[in-house]
Amino acid sequence: MQKTNEVQRLSKRVAELKPSGIRKFFDIVATMKDVISLGIGEPDFTTPKPILDAGIRSLQNGETHYTSNYGKLELRQGVADNLQKLYNVKYEPDEVLATVGVSEALYLTFMAILEPGDEVIIPTPCFVAYQAEVILAGGVVVEIPARLENEFTIDPDDIRKAITPRTKAIFIGYPSNPTGAVAPREVMIEIGKIAEQYNLIVVSDEIYDRLVYDFDHVCFPALDEGLRERTILLGGFSKAYAMTGWRIGYACAPKDILQGMLRVHQYTIMSAPTTAQDAAIEALKSGEPHVQEMRTEYDRRRRLLVTGLNRLGLSTFEPRGAFYTFPNIRASGMDEETFAETLLKEESVAVVPGSAFGPGGEGFVRACYATEYSKIEEALHRMERFMSRHG
Repeated sequence: MQKTNEVQRLSKRVAELKPSGIRKFFDIVATMKDVISLGIGEPDFTTPKPILDAGIRSLQNGETHYTSNYGKLELRQGVADNLQKLYNVKYEPDEVLATVGVSEALYLTFMAILEPGDEVIIPTPCFVAYQAEVILAGGVVVEIPARLENEFTIDPDDIRKAITPRTKAIFIGYPSNPTGAVAPREVMIEIGKIAEQYNLIVVSDEIYDRLVYDFDHVCFPALDEGLRERTILLGGFSKAYAMTGWRIGYACAPKDILQGMLRVHQYTIMSAPTTAQDAAIEALKSGEPHVQEMRTEYDRRRRLLVTGLNRLGLSTFEPRGAFYTFPNIRASGMDEETFAETLLKEESVAVVPGSAFGPGGEGFVRACYATEYSKIEEALHRMERFMSRHG
């Protein structure tokens, strides 16, 4: 009997997707002991107690049924009120959709707006899911590498050069995973002008908006009403509220676009988890002191890690947001893959090769400071030994 070729059973889009460079690397980490991980982008904090208690109450009260496809009205109104309070941008509840994290929101976005062959401009290095979601929706990714000399914020002129008659959208994600870059207002304004000139949609992933240090976050649709009408804003609770496992996010968009996203959502998901929605409602009500407390601790860790890496000769620009550093590792004489593998093997410290995040990541690694202060200190001690041998 002829052996079935597995690739032939898969769609071409799926078969040609690259495996996640993050997950592939951490499959190795999972087999090792005494590893200090500066890799996975997840808060080490437990969800704050008032939010946990709200989730428990939700279950105890029998809130175990579907909600509206949109999500609970109280949650959507809370998201809208919070965005208006923080950034003075106004959304109606029917312009807000509760999703299973920002990951689902990304999927819905590109499924709703792309025709086969439509192009999406994506600055890199970036989170690994962005390109994959465009491809799965039948779109074409146009990558524009950001540069260290611009502190990894995109040059608007590079966007202009990448536009073709097939361009449908510009994707931006600031604060950035993996670099920690935060785009200044003047850059965002220029991106807005380009979007208006070429009649493009802007997809803005702002999941790290509350984790910004010595800088002001620019909420893209808040720049002006015209940009609000062409922007899909993605956000959530995973990072700022330490709620990764709850899988709760949201998308905000003009009603016509949101209706398209809702159609995809209702057939694939039905509704975001009810318990997580109730916890998110409480997060918006009482979570702010906890957000500030965690942000202050991340900032302390940020300064420790940036200072330590620079001291070791691993040149690191100052990240202004999220919880990542992006050190240049060329002083080690290795490429990023070899550096990460050798550091893990010799000193049991896990970082992620920058090339896992797309063009522009070559020669860098991502080191995350969402782990406790003492572990970062120990990781730096181990890396000092490593660089004394290889630097």
